[in-house]
Amino acid sequence: MAARFSELVIDSRDPEALAAWWAEVLGYGVLGRDEDGAVEIGPEAGFGGPAPTLVFAPVSDPSPGKPRLHLDLNATDRDQDAELRRLLDLGATPADVGQTGEESWHVLADPEGNPFCLLRSRLDPL
Repeated sequence: MAARFSELVIDSRDPEALAAWWAEVLGYGVLGRDEDGAVEIGPEAGFGGPAPTLVFAPVSDPSPGKPRLHLDLNATDRDQDAELRRLLDLGATPADVGQTGEESWHVLADPEGNPFCLLRSRLDPL
C-alpha cells in the first residue's frame, strides 16, 4: 500500500486573497474556511478526489528565503503562451530563480511572491 498526496498547505499573509487567486488559476472553488482563518480550495470533487486541495494558512510573517517546494502547472485548454498571458493578466509576475532562459517552462510568482512554473505540455482536464 502507498500514501496519496491529498492536500498542500501554504503559509499566507492573506489567505482569503491568495486562495481566491489560486482558485481562479486552477478552476477550483472554496471548500471551507477554518476559525483560524485558513481557507481550503479544491476541485469540485473536494478533498480526497483525483486532485489535491490547497489550504492557505494564515501567518503574520512567512518563512524567509527560498521555498523548499513549488507548484508546477500545465495548461488544459490552451497552449503554453496563451496560459502564460492568462496568468500574467491574473497578476502573476515573472520570477528569476536562476534559470538560463533556455528552459521550456516559465517561472512565475503568485501575488505573495511564491514561485511556480508553467510547463510546456498540455494535460487533459480532470
